[in-house]
Amino acid sequence: MGFYDQSVKKPDGSEISMKDFEGKVVLVVNTATGCGFTPHYKDIEAMYEKYHDQGFEVIDVPCNQFAGQTPGTDEEIHEFCALKYNTKFPQMQKSDVNGENAIPLFKFLKEQQGFKGFGKGPKAVAMNILLSSIDKDYKNNSEIKWNFTKFVVDRNGNVVARFEPTEKMENIDKFIAGLI
Repeated sequence: MGFYDQSVKKPDGSEISMKDFEGKVVLVVNTATGCGFTPHYKDIEAMYEKYHDQGFEVIDVPCNQFAGQTPGTDEEIHEFCALKYNTKFPQMQKSDVNGENAIPLFKFLKEQQGFKGFGKGPKAVAMNILLSSIDKDYKNNSEIKWNFTKFVVDRNGNVVARFEPTEKMENIDKFIAGLI
């Protein structure tokens, strides 16, 4: 099974097939409305506006598995994002990305691109300290570590990158520009 065999639920409960995005560059991201990384919405929306007409899509999957930072309903989450960050990209149903209830899309993405570290800098150090207190073996598994982990899928359906939330958004923009 590949990326185009996956689907995800919209807030209304209907399913959207990843096959609908065939031939496009897709950014799949687990998001939160009350996280230190929530301002990433602004940069993701900017990329969406810049590249959407060139075949770029965003799949936003809100998730409440990390410190309960997405407590609202799907409608409340959408309203927050639209009002605070003027997001226009599609937002999916709030879902789990880890554990036995993880949606199949994220199970697939994690199989394709494992965790490679948080990089360098103060945010990376903070994430390493936080995660080592939660999961001593976090460096050796592919689970999503926190909100705003991003996966990039190329025009052929290959999961070509995984970016942790500590990655600079301009680096992600440059990577996506190279695929457009």
